[in-house]
Amino acid sequence: MDLEKPSAARPAEQADGCLAVAIRIPVRIVVLVLVVPVRMVWDALRVGGRILRDTLLRPLGRALGTALGWLARALFVRPWVALWRYVAVPAGTLLARLGRVLLVVPAVWLYRTVLTPLGHGLARAARATGSVLARLFTGTATVLGWLLGAAVTVLTRVLGALAAACGWVYARLLTPAGRVAALVLKALGTVLAAVAYGTYTAGAWLVRYLLVVPAVWLYRWVLAPVGRTAALLAAGLWRIVRALLTGLAAGAYWTARVLLVLPALALWRWVLVPAGRVLAVVARETGEALGHAWRIAGYVSLAVGRFIARLFRWTFVEPARWVHRTVLTPVGHAVRDHVLKPAAEAARAVRRTARQTLEAARDSARQARADFRRMLFGTPAEPLPVARREPAAGETRTLGSSTTALMKD
Repeated sequence: MDLEKPSAARPAEQADGCLAVAIRIPVRIVVLVLVVPVRMVWDALRVGGRILRDTLLRPLGRALGTALGWLARALFVRPWVALWRYVAVPAGTLLARLGRVLLVVPAVWLYRTVLTPLGHGLARAARATGSVLARLFTGTATVLGWLLGAAVTVLTRVLGALAAACGWVYARLLTPAGRVAALVLKALGTVLAAVAYGTYTAGAWLVRYLLVVPAVWLYRWVLAPVGRTAALLAAGLWRIVRALLTGLAAGAYWTARVLLVLPALALWRWVLVPAGRVLAVVARETGEALGHAWRIAGYVSLAVGRFIARLFRWTFVEPARWVHRTVLTPVGHAVRDHVLKPAAEAARAVRRTARQTLEAARDSARQARADFRRMLFGTPAEPLPVARREPAAGETRTLGSSTTALMKD
């Protein structure tokens, strides 16, 4: 027979240590003893709260909701509905009718009897005025065109004469004067360029030998040696300071490691970690014990609740049902059949007799009033018969005394 191999998907259960096994049973016993009363009290409170909710709070809430809804309708909805129905709607209807009578009807009458004829008259006047203005504009444009053509011809001739005069002035006067001015400016520019070049050369020589050469000599023979010496001194000083800082840091590191880190590491490794593991095992077992105890207490509370429910049923419910079934129901039926039904029949007979008596009294009073009125004012006269073309209700339409036209003599 082949042994079943454990599935690779299911991890192997972790074996508990002796500490967990030693702590588990006492902790579960203590927690069960402590949790059972709490669970029973909790279940009793939950059942009581459910009964209170179903029998008192929910009907009370519904009644309060109904009362508040009726109060809200009475205080807010109905006044606004009444205000809208009996105030706003009649006022709006009256305002609409007043607006129609005072604004719409006069405006329609004004538009129909005044503005429309006036608009038609203005439109005809505008068309006539436009025709007259168009004819005047056409004549004016013709005259202006002729005058503008004559003015353009004269202006063209004047401009031609001015252009000829300007050409003669340019050729005979401006061109020679411009050439002489160009020669003078060219000579003056040559002289100024020579003077500027000489000045630039002298200034460059002075700047070179008075500023640049002394500055280069000062940098090469004074500033560079001094800078190199200062850099060497700074590098040596930095090496010394770095060595001192390295030594101080190493001393501080080893001092802190020996005095703080190693004791803290030993405390963590040999004291805190084992204590934490023990506390973790205790907390885990306590949590699991609380879970098991809560479930067991639930079963115990359920059993106690069922026992109490059965005891209440055997003590109160079953006797009450027996009394209702064997005593109250027959008594109620007997009372209904022998007392209530005859009483209802008698009440209906009394009500029927009273109604017939009232009807008879009402008829007697009506007849007495008619007799009294006839005694005071007499009998009203019968209406005289009037000859009519139409026959009476019992007769038929004929051509004579015969029944039909075919039976006439």
